[in-house]
Amino acid sequence: MKDHLFVYLEIENGKVEDVSLELLTKGRSLANQLNCRLEAVAIGNGLESIGSQVFPYGVDVLHLFDDPRLYPYTSLPHTSILVQLFKKEKPQIALMGATSIGRDLGPRVSSALFSGLTADCTSLEIGDHEEKKEKKTYARLLYQIRPAFGGNIVATIVNPENRPQMATVREGVMKKEILDAHYKGQTISHPVEKFVTEADFAVSVIERHIESSKVNIKGASIIVSGGYGMGSKENFNLLYNLANTIGAEVGASRAAVDAGFAEHERQIGQTGVTVRPKLYIACGISGQIQHIAGMQESSMIIAINNDPNAPINAIADYVITGEVETVVPKMIKYYKKNSK
Repeated sequence: MKDHLFVYLEIENGKVEDVSLELLTKGRSLANQLNCRLEAVAIGNGLESIGSQVFPYGVDVLHLFDDPRLYPYTSLPHTSILVQLFKKEKPQIALMGATSIGRDLGPRVSSALFSGLTADCTSLEIGDHEEKKEKKTYARLLYQIRPAFGGNIVATIVNPENRPQMATVREGVMKKEILDAHYKGQTISHPVEKFVTEADFAVSVIERHIESSKVNIKGASIIVSGGYGMGSKENFNLLYNLANTIGAEVGASRAAVDAGFAEHERQIGQTGVTVRPKLYIACGISGQIQHIAGMQESSMIIAINNDPNAPINAIADYVITGEVETVVPKMIKYYKKNSK
């Protein structure tokens, strides 16, 4: 197997972030289709436990770059390491999370390698591509799929010539599944000084503060989500009442957040959080593709809308046609009545 598929690992306090584990799960599937190795890159400090965290996801080779100066993340050394490593290994595909780090690192690496980059992908597949004008057919390319033009269409982007084929993917879009708890791969510890220069460490982090979100949308098993159709911030209180009654978390569409009905950290969709709850109750949400991209993997979807032709009804398991202000209080009433 000559080809490689690389995943850049985001690491915080010695723990691999979920977005990277999700990419390893998808990467293993893609690598199987391409009959190539799945390789991971860990850059940081104190990386002794990384192997045990990622090998169960099917990683064949783990590249370690361990140096106290590499944590916390700074742009230049991480960019230099990936650029030099990719020049040496020549991977077919390179994936990373569409996080603050991935959005900084990805463009730097792709620009240095003249490879191109597709950001915020919602799906990755393998397929062929035909250039009819040039009468060329390219086999087994990475289909980089994402909403485009404000979410009005879904674009499939391919990179026939340049390598690696690079993409960033949002957290929660891919499933995180262990392949084999006993899977064993190879660990390669690289000498950091051969990949970076002293100039790469011109910027250092003196003090760092991270404020964790108080809202756990991603981990909620039940989500009550509201859209612009809720009408006002006051009407959103109905959703909080319903959420408190059934033990749910409150989410919102982008239109609702832009209107000031809810905080940005509650935003679900292409420009917010991607969720996979057991139950998703969409209230006053029309169902634009940007929002659907963030919640379509929910196990069960209930749509409440006064428009019987709302796009979200097409993916809902149950549709309640009516005014949210009337339906939600009845749901609260009947739930309390039947849960005694």
